[in-house]
Amino acid sequence: MRTVDVVILAVFILYAVTVGLRHRRQASKNLEEYFLAGRTLPGWKAGLSMAATQFAADTPLLVTGIVAVSGIFGLWQLWIYAVTFLLMGFVLAGAWRRAGVVTDAELTEVRYGGRPAAVLRGVKAFYLGTLINCVSLAWVLFAAAKIAEPFLVWHEWLPTGLLQPVVTFVETVGMPLTIGAPDDPAVWVQTANNLVSLLLILAFTTLYSATGGLRSVVATDVVQIGVMFVGTVAFTVIVVMEIGGLGAMTERVYETFADGGPGGITPDQILAFTPGHGKDVTLTVLSLIGLLWLINSVSDGTGYLAQRSMACRSDRDAKTAAVVFTFTQVVVRSLVWLPLSVGLLVLFPPDPSLAPGLLQADREASYVRGMAELLPPGLMGLMLTGMLAALASTVDTHLNWGASYWTNDLYKRFICQAWLKTEPSGRSLVWVARGSTVGILAVALVIMTQLTSINQAWQINLLFGAGLGVVQVLRWIWWRMNAWAEIAAMLTSAVAAPLLLVSLGDDQQALRLLLMATVSTGAALAAVWIRGPEETVGLTAFYRRVRPVGFWGPIAAAVDPIAAATGPARLGRALGAMALCAVTVFCLLVGIGTWLVGSPPPAWMPSRPIWVGCLLLVGLAVCPVWYRLGYGADRPR
Repeated sequence: MRTVDVVILAVFILYAVTVGLRHRRQASKNLEEYFLAGRTLPGWKAGLSMAATQFAADTPLLVTGIVAVSGIFGLWQLWIYAVTFLLMGFVLAGAWRRAGVVTDAELTEVRYGGRPAAVLRGVKAFYLGTLINCVSLAWVLFAAAKIAEPFLVWHEWLPTGLLQPVVTFVETVGMPLTIGAPDDPAVWVQTANNLVSLLLILAFTTLYSATGGLRSVVATDVVQIGVMFVGTVAFTVIVVMEIGGLGAMTERVYETFADGGPGGITPDQILAFTPGHGKDVTLTVLSLIGLLWLINSVSDGTGYLAQRSMACRSDRDAKTAAVVFTFTQVVVRSLVWLPLSVGLLVLFPPDPSLAPGLLQADREASYVRGMAELLPPGLMGLMLTGMLAALASTVDTHLNWGASYWTNDLYKRFICQAWLKTEPSGRSLVWVARGSTVGILAVALVIMTQLTSINQAWQINLLFGAGLGVVQVLRWIWWRMNAWAEIAAMLTSAVAAPLLLVSLGDDQQALRLLLMATVSTGAALAAVWIRGPEETVGLTAFYRRVRPVGFWGPIAAAVDPIAAATGPARLGRALGAMALCAVTVFCLLVGIGTWLVGSPPPAWMPSRPIWVGCLLLVGLAVCPVWYRLGYGADRPR
């Protein structure tokens, strides 16, 4: 790294720490100030914060690997989540905000009643706040080590006496954070480098996120995503110019892989957006893509997406946050990464002798290789700062979000209120939250050292989430859902996940997920039929508080007969806005993306220009319709 690169990185670190210190007084008042920024966020800022969190440092590496191995069509497994985000925005974001809870786990005792609801809240707080959150954070940290490895070479910068104790420690513990044989001394030197890099990054991220709470997290997120976009756009331009332009890039794909690319993939399969040209497209895969927006663990926004919605200053802002997030995440981000991923595939062609299992890792590494070999001083510092900023924006969210479960749901609800029979003060809870941040970080670091054996746990988590998705949406729109239905779905998922993993291999992942969603949803509906709805008093209180749309029958009629009559219609309007906004998102993505990388049009389309023109025309034409459906009934609050 040159001096100018170090200066750019130092300026960003100084800004982030300053923001945390500036918001520390407000954040110290109570949990709502600390975890929800006092419910004062404007929609655009909350949306960009969501996007910054998902602009994780590992995601561009993942995208680069998918494009090389499965082609652009393989990215639909990521893009289809746009429907999930828009469902949250147009149907559920306002309800999340009106619920007035600090975490989604707390919602269970607002929506349901009695001991089952309390048990469900505790299980969700532990599962989401510890297991899912810490594993996700560990995975991000593992990817961050790969990114920092070529650039942060502490063994060259520090005196030997300072780094050697770290080398001795990691070798003694047996904690490799790089690829290589354990008997190679260089592996442990590089591991020590990576450990120092991670600890320094985590120290400053923990400092500002634990000090200033969600306000500092969001304030830094907005700057982080700006830096990352500027750096990535510049990186993309350099890669494309190195090839000779967008047209030359497309020609090089057809020339380089005329006889088949990695795993026998053809040029059309590499560049295709549509299933007619896509690789390994089966009816099962298409069915999964069509349903994945609903059968996933965050189908209703559960997690940090709901946290940002609850932190917004109005229902309209909560809706806007989801829309801004979706366009930033799916359209803008993807259109920057697509030519970059294809360009890196052309500039650094894969070794045809690589085994399929190593090909993805090799392609992911080409992203970092491109940075190291192509970026000049200054731009290198900007891009590295952007990557570290993306890491920080993901880490700070996971720390803040995970600490909210530990503090609000486990410590306050069960230790203080249920066990000690006391009501903790707001300031004491904030200090517990800050301590929880450090605890979550420690757990994630321990998990990170075991990532070579974590794949099975990830597969189980993915299957587990597929079993909960439908149930989580139904609890908002159908009055008959009860706590036992969610418990039944969770228990069924926990039993079925390992069985499906044993009986169906990774090449049948789509079938596994579809079966899990079917079985768990069936179990939940059986519980609804057996146990019946929750007590009317609790349902009425929930309806008055949240005012959900959908099928609330006698509950809505007792509270507001007019709302009861229009509930299904309001749900229909919201779903219409969601569907048409998704049309805009996908038409703009495919239309502009096809033009950028020269993708083949569907077989029934006469030419690429007509295909692109039709997509853009349809995508823009429906904008006024979904805006009217989604925002037309809003009133200033």
